[in-house]
Amino acid sequence: MKRFGILGLAVLLAAGASGPAFGQAPIESELALITPVSKFIHDAALKAFADYAKEKWNVPVKVSAIPAGTPVAYGRIVEWKGKPEVDIFWGGESALFEKLAEQKLLQKVEISREVWEAIPASIGKPRPIPLKDKDGFWVGTALEPYGLVYHPKKIQRLGIPELREWDDLLNPKLKGEVAQCAPTRSSSSNATYEVILSMYGEDKGWEWLRKLAANTGHFTARSRDVPTVVAKGEYSAGFAVPSYMAFEEKLAGFELKFVAPKNAFVTPEPMAILAGARNPKAARAFIEFLLSERGQKVFMERGLFPITPKYKVQGPPGSPAELAVEFTGGVRSYFEREVSNVYDEDVAQKRSDALKQKFRTDIESTWRKP
Repeated sequence: MKRFGILGLAVLLAAGASGPAFGQAPIESELALITPVSKFIHDAALKAFADYAKEKWNVPVKVSAIPAGTPVAYGRIVEWKGKPEVDIFWGGESALFEKLAEQKLLQKVEISREVWEAIPASIGKPRPIPLKDKDGFWVGTALEPYGLVYHPKKIQRLGIPELREWDDLLNPKLKGEVAQCAPTRSSSSNATYEVILSMYGEDKGWEWLRKLAANTGHFTARSRDVPTVVAKGEYSAGFAVPSYMAFEEKLAGFELKFVAPKNAFVTPEPMAILAGARNPKAARAFIEFLLSERGQKVFMERGLFPITPKYKVQGPPGSPAELAVEFTGGVRSYFEREVSNVYDEDVAQKRSDALKQKFRTDIESTWRKP
């Protein structure tokens, strides 16, 4: 009996050692996200995290992403009603993340205090751009400017100066030469429409946007396609283009230039964990990884900028990081320069549906290719 008791205790101890207290994996073995962020970026981020998880915890994480424009992704999350098919929503306007939080479709990020506090509350003047949610439902991952792209040789052939400001897109010589993506399908377009309306006021702003539509030769299906059609020389200029999408074309060898005019919106590429996510531990670990130096380097080598002041874009001469600095006009950190911003998150959130409806009636329904 005594021997059986000892053997039994040994078995129990062995079982306990492999049970939840000792053997449970610190994160789940899957992670899925829905995102407007380019495959160029999200594939690299997911692979880097999978490598990190294997090294740190010996957990092979199966990673996947559903590519979708921000308004489309938002709509799908609402339709899932708290039973999401993915764990994370990543990228676009923070106003939509606020709307999801109001509908209780996000859970708090709950990353470490040190990581959370390393990110400043906001950046930019006179309207500060929030870099994280004051209630903890989303957090910025990287800074990235919106703006304009153009094909230098095509611009030269048209006999106009290289683009610098928003109004340069209204040059009559650019009639039919501009590509953009509708704000109904693109968060970057929606945010940049908001910038124009904030700069010029509602009436003059819509007049400006109608003039832009008159010069527009193509509305792309995705904002990602805007720099592609400009890089290939199909169009001369693009509107509201995220810089990393343009940088991807530059790395591919195309002639393409990017400029962020005054008041161009700088997105923090928000990330949130969905309420009802099946892999919340992996989701939190992914966020913490992206905010580490190793994670930020993934972004910095692909045309994005660090979300914290302690990191700067830098690399060996000729490296992708240094090419990104050159491509965006010498920027290494947005915390080392004045960021001019007129985008008002509260106004954008309230005006979001009305803006899209007015676009449909005033521009989409009347637009004819020049």
